[in-house]
Amino acid sequence: MTVSSVNEFLIQHLHALVGDRHPRSSPGGLLLAEQYVTRHFQQLELTVTPHCFDATGGTYRNIVGILPAPDWPTAAPVIVAAHYDTVAYSPGADDNASGLAVMLEAARCLRTTRLRRAVHFIAFNLEEAELLGSLAYAARLREREETLYGAIVLECVGYASSDPGSQHVPPGLPLAIPSIGNFLGIVGNQQSAGLVSTIEEAAKRSVEDLKTVSLVVPGQGESFPDTRRSDHAAFWDHGYHAVMLTDTANFRNPHYHQPTDVIETLDLEFMDKVVRLVVAVCKEGDA
Repeated sequence: MTVSSVNEFLIQHLHALVGDRHPRSSPGGLLLAEQYVTRHFQQLELTVTPHCFDATGGTYRNIVGILPAPDWPTAAPVIVAAHYDTVAYSPGADDNASGLAVMLEAARCLRTTRLRRAVHFIAFNLEEAELLGSLAYAARLREREETLYGAIVLECVGYASSDPGSQHVPPGLPLAIPSIGNFLGIVGNQQSAGLVSTIEEAAKRSVEDLKTVSLVVPGQGESFPDTRRSDHAAFWDHGYHAVMLTDTANFRNPHYHQPTDVIETLDLEFMDKVVRLVVAVCKEGDA
């Protein structure tokens, strides 16, 4: 576990969350993760509501924690989200305990901030089952004609490497990217290009030591399926602005979806930079 300036909150979350969290191989682990996120949302005094949905013969829950902006009640909210399930038999440290830990720490950092728009923190379930949790949630938003500033989805944000050749390129990607895997990917579709730019500018202003590489794809990313592999795609499909922040998963991390996806492989300093970026975006968003 690489870290120079230890963030004890990130470490606490990771130790609590890392472990098989799959509805078939470890339903108990999945429930414990749900309870952990719920408890921490409550401790932060967020307004906590489960979003229940039916899938694969059962009922599952997304957990929503709302941090209001009382001075700007009509401003469209921003979503900060990460999924809490894993593939079977993987501890899921990078995928996606890293995203959950960053989300929870960003919520802690923002809870005393005078925000210009509400932040809805969401832990999605069944991302690994074709995005079923986020698709159910985004469909409900669209059905209710609710407005949204945009969704920032944290998907594998804990693995970084300074080794030459550690970064690989998805097939057909129309972008030259560095061969060293020490940057954060910012992925949006054309409709979300403004949100991509907002995040880029926040990184330049507030997290100068975080390298970023951005990609904007046409449509809903149909031409580049690798850009659709997380919950942001559910928002794209329902007409909402959304961006994925990622370490690029299997294109960098050799432990992706493996039993070796453990805490010791993560870079806490890199994760802390992602926290700072998420906090900056939520603070600086225009009302």
